[in-house]
Amino acid sequence: MAWLLLAAAIACEVLATTALKLSDGFTHKGWSVAVALGYIASFALLAQVLKMKMEVGVAYAVWAGVGTAAIAVIGALFLGESLTLAKVSGILLIITGVVLLNLAGAH
Repeated sequence: MAWLLLAAAIACEVLATTALKLSDGFTHKGWSVAVALGYIASFALLAQVLKMKMEVGVAYAVWAGVGTAAIAVIGALFLGESLTLAKVSGILLIITGVVLLNLAGAH
């Protein structure tokens, strides 16, 4: 159940960050509201995950790492941002780090 809530927290964070870009510096009210609601939901869900005794280092690494990787891909696919070899390498390093933290936390 903790992993499912963590996935929902990541989804809310990714949606909020995407809305942050679309809010154009908070000049679009609808996107600005989506930013606030998305981040509030994300942190509330993350708090519940931590309450379930998932290690904070693992939870935060997965939350931040997957969110960062997802935003980079969303930026490239939908927001006209570049996806260079360096960015792809960075995403792969993030994923590797998250996997290693999960493996280390499993002992």
